[in-house]
Amino acid sequence: MVMLFLGIKAYGNTVNLDDYILGGRKLNPVLVALSVGASDMSGWLLLGLPGAIYISGLSEIWIGVGLFCGAYCNWRYISSRLRIYSEAASNSLTLPDFFENRFDDSTRSLRIISAFVIMLFFTFYTASGLVGGAILFESSFGVSYTAALVIGTVCIVAYTFIGGFIAVVWTDAIQSLLMLLALVAVPVAVVSLTGGSSEFIHQVESVKPDSMNAFSNFSLFAFISLIGWGLGYFGQPHILTRFMSIKHPAKLLDARRVAMLWMSIVLLASIFSGLAGIVYFKDFPLSNPETVFITLNQSLFNPWVAGIITAAILSAIMSTVDSQLLVSSSVISEDFYRMFVRPRASDKELLLVSRLAVIVIAVAALFIASDRDARVLDLVSYAWAGFGSAFGPVIIFSLFLRNMTGLAALFGMLSGAVTVVVWANLTGGWFDLYEIVPGFIVGSVVIVGVSKANPQTKRDVLAQFDESMRLVERA
Repeated sequence: MVMLFLGIKAYGNTVNLDDYILGGRKLNPVLVALSVGASDMSGWLLLGLPGAIYISGLSEIWIGVGLFCGAYCNWRYISSRLRIYSEAASNSLTLPDFFENRFDDSTRSLRIISAFVIMLFFTFYTASGLVGGAILFESSFGVSYTAALVIGTVCIVAYTFIGGFIAVVWTDAIQSLLMLLALVAVPVAVVSLTGGSSEFIHQVESVKPDSMNAFSNFSLFAFISLIGWGLGYFGQPHILTRFMSIKHPAKLLDARRVAMLWMSIVLLASIFSGLAGIVYFKDFPLSNPETVFITLNQSLFNPWVAGIITAAILSAIMSTVDSQLLVSSSVISEDFYRMFVRPRASDKELLLVSRLAVIVIAVAALFIASDRDARVLDLVSYAWAGFGSAFGPVIIFSLFLRNMTGLAALFGMLSGAVTVVVWANLTGGWFDLYEIVPGFIVGSVVIVGVSKANPQTKRDVLAQFDESMRLVERA
């Protein structure tokens, strides 16, 4: 009900498409930082990561290490440049919009391909959130998976449909604080029950030997795959658009500090939650490892506290799904409808199209999520790799490589996305490597190679790059 209230309140501050997609580029840095954290981590933080630690112990910790390093680099090297350049490039509101304006792409091919990539991978990403929500409702209230899926979808769509970007950021900020509270509470409770941290670690090792060893069953492929998750940050549209929305680029330093502090706490707490499950469920192992945090919550606390923590889990899921729905709807309204269907559409018409698009995308994700056996981590890893490989190299080089061309961006995007799709469907040997690593490398090599063979010659594009970099230096 609070989320719906914020959605209705945000409706009054959403006057045009700029407000609906980017909040008018006037958002507070702390709100942006908390929103980035909440929309980034999603149900994976409370379902996927604790489940992976519960199964394999600290050998899965390298996912967290890779994510932390990737997030820091994204904040440190990308956020300010993208905020400044996206505004300088004809006030670009979406990534496809930015790509087209950055390279002066008159063919519109960059806009079309990038919009298609967003729609493809966000449908799977959104589905992962809906699966997480359904698992939560099913295990908490005993309702059927299908009913839980529909209820969760309706809840999320409602306030996203009404309030747009402002509602999403406001609700994300509250949801991030709930997630922080819940993640800290559960492992603290288990450590207290076992008699302190030393006894807790001893019990973890006695139940599952080597689970406290981060290098247990170590292999180079596995290590690179887990660390490689950090590469995904450079290409996630729902995170990058947060950078574009902040009121002033200079405020991104404060936002980075808040975001990294929040992230370090929740990642450690999530890891300890998985270890807590090893101790607490030693006599009756869980059939679905991804429910370890939910089951710990229901077992440890009285219903009032458990209810609040359950709301925190739902918050984690909602905060990512709403961001993904919003980015996808903005692509439909801004990059398809206004560009190819109704170039002179009014803001009121574009707002209506964006809101209707939220429903369409949610229905498509609902269809994918209807598979009861779909695993949250599997769906997230595929979408994360897709975005990281298709957009990551393009974003990085577009902000740092002066002579990069639109053709290089297009070929880099396509080669990265295709590599992920093909690699993910092959197994054995080199193909056991997480697909984001080869996808990111291929995309980067293609961009550099094409740019070197056919460097940028458009004076307007080069002048815009130089002016944007001067603004970056002043920020």
